Amino acid sequence: MGLLDGEDVKDYYEGGDHGNYQFTSLDDVVSQFQIAYVGEDKLISKIRRADISFHAQRAMQELSFDTFKSTKAQEIKVPPSLTMILPLDYVNYTKISTVDASGIKHPLYPTNITSNPASPKQLEDGSYDFSGFLVNPDFDEFNNLGLNKSLDGNWVHSNFWKPRIDKIFIEENSLKFRHGSRTFTSTITTPTSSVYYTAQRIEIGATEILELEASVEVAEALALFHGKGTVRIGISTLKPGVSNIEKFEFNAGRQNPIDPVQCKLVDDDIFDLTQLDGVTPSFIDFNDTLTTTKTMSVIGGKKIPLRDGKRRAYIIIISRINNYLQLSPADSDQATLDGNEAFNIINSVNVVSETQGDNFRLNSESQAWKNYKASKPSENNNNYDDDNYWPMNGSRYGLDPQQAQANGSFYIDDRLGKINFSSNISGKTVILDYISDSLGTDDEMQVHKFAEEAMYKCIAYAILSTRANTQEYIVQRFKKERFAAIRTAKLRLSNIKIGEITQILRGKSKQIKH
Repeated sequence: MGLLDGEDVKDYYEGGDHGNYQFTSLDDVVSQFQIAYVGEDKLISKIRRADISFHAQRAMQELSFDTFKSTKAQEIKVPPSLTMILPLDYVNYTKISTVDASGIKHPLYPTNITSNPASPKQLEDGSYDFSGFLVNPDFDEFNNLGLNKSLDGNWVHSNFWKPRIDKIFIEENSLKFRHGSRTFTSTITTPTSSVYYTAQRIEIGATEILELEASVEVAEALALFHGKGTVRIGISTLKPGVSNIEKFEFNAGRQNPIDPVQCKLVDDDIFDLTQLDGVTPSFIDFNDTLTTTKTMSVIGGKKIPLRDGKRRAYIIIISRINNYLQLSPADSDQATLDGNEAFNIINSVNVVSETQGDNFRLNSESQAWKNYKASKPSENNNNYDDDNYWPMNGSRYGLDPQQAQANGSFYIDDRLGKINFSSNISGKTVILDYISDSLGTDDEMQVHKFAEEAMYKCIAYAILSTRANTQEYIVQRFKKERFAAIRTAKLRLSNIKIGEITQILRGKSKQIKH
């Protein structure tokens, strides 16, 4: 009848599942409930195991919130952004602390004097901006087009290769690609232009469908000089780069369309999303010399992976000219084409969604949060003449007790699922002790033996109170028994030791009233 034998003991000490004897799995709780409460001549004559499992999981959730011990914690080093992403199974916190050089925890305190509300972008007249996800979709900001160092913010472009007459620029509210020509190897019989791109990163949140619209005019073919231009515009989760290094998802650094190893801009597979049919790649090709507007719908949502807690995609514009017959001087800094250069012109590109809420452009962070994280917290301000802390001209009168600490503060942004810290926490190690519902993984679905009886009473009461034709006195009886069992479990799990309390009181010279 014993639960342990010699072999079990040996496996325990040589294994890694230490301390597990104090817990009972949820599956065992369900099985033992069936044995004790279900059957002929028992309180519950017949019930499906699935029903017992449902009520067992609900009981476990409720007991996890205020009865079970909180054992889950996560430690991070606070980045310059002063934010921490809430854990996947987070329900509520019990304590947030910083750790000093000695490993001692110092509690942080929540603040209610700031927040990070949704901040809609506004036009100069104060009206809201509904222009979509992109910044500068109409190419009316000349100074916001730069060489691709990062993809934060506005449009960026790839590097230029010889001939030096090649250029990417904004003019007259249009994005223009000016192409020369170049023979990349001696084996190429039909010269072609370099391939260039312009791109911008967008954050789409939970948007399921992205609508892309673009207006483009490609270069006309010019006899004896070059063929017609081609422009490709699409949406990708892959980050383009100027060189083939680790931080970029594909290489666009050597814009040679003949050599796929050197240049991936000509490959269809860099656009790794699909249109609504689930098959067509997420790009549009333009080859009309007249101004043409095309649209497409792309599946977003969970198809776009999370990066730093955000769903990001890249709008990529690719330009090339085919079949050059006349070559410009490839190695000359002063190369000219005598008016025979080719232009691909993009008049506008925009990305919106069907729902107004997604077209409603928001700032990445509110002004309130920008100001809060940029300033020195008042609780860490030693200048007691500061009006934010002491309004009474140097006197310490009227101090708000909740601000009377120097460790730092935080507030939880449930809208974005992040913890925001005050500026003095930057670079420090923070520990988040939190509560889950104990249902995240199979390994978590365990009940401490101190609370096992409370689980049985919770399950029994939940079943009996929802069954038809159950006598009310039985329901009330189990309601009282459930209450008593939960109270007993709380006392047991509180782990109060008389010796520890006595030791603490020995250090007190008098009682302190609360």
